[in-house]
Amino acid sequence: MARSDWSDVRERLARLSSAPGAVEVFGSSSHRWELEPPLSAEELAEVETQLQVELPGEYRSFLLAAGRGGAGPTYGLFPLRRLDGRWRWEGDGADLTDLDALAQPFPHVEAFNPADGLPDPPDEADYDSEEQFNAAEDAYWEQHDSIVFKPEHSIGLLYLCHLGCALREALVVSGPARGRMWADDTAEDGGFRPLCDDDGTPLGFARWYRRWLDAAETNASSSSDHGSGL
Repeated sequence: MARSDWSDVRERLARLSSAPGAVEVFGSSSHRWELEPPLSAEELAEVETQLQVELPGEYRSFLLAAGRGGAGPTYGLFPLRRLDGRWRWEGDGADLTDLDALAQPFPHVEAFNPADGLPDPPDEADYDSEEQFNAAEDAYWEQHDSIVFKPEHSIGLLYLCHLGCALREALVVSGPARGRMWADDTAEDGGFRPLCDDDGTPLGFARWYRRWLDAAETNASSSSDHGSGL
């Protein structure tokens, strides 16, 4: 099957929605195995005109043939919607996407961590009073957050889903890693890293999505068999 052929997806999601074990699949209670309607070619053209960049081909074909958001990894794909004439993605962390900077290149091809090189947090034992320690701790975390969460780190990234605990995954829209999926683990001081297949191959959108779909079917089947005592 061609990587951009999404003709099987809605049928597979429909089967999953009625599978007894589907409710056990992580995140399914959020997206309920439903995709929102696809974009029309005219709508996609309007999106890309507003963003001033063409979206990577695999995701672009998904928007046109499968849906604009909904059922997908973890809690689902952030839906793309037009609000007050402006297209944007909606969801927990979708606002991390800088719509005005998607055309600017994300410069990285290897994992990086903005927290590298930062000093350790203050140790209360080094301070004469609780007030001094609290002041030092506040100053430390203010400096930490100003460095780790700089918007410049995620220019060219299109955030597509969240995993909970402020961990998110994103598609590189511009730059040398265009078309590849990356993880944003900055909430746990893990930095940014490319997502890879089992053999180490960087994941594009299609393989990323289909890995989830394959695993969801396996997990739903396993949960169903376990529930029936098989």
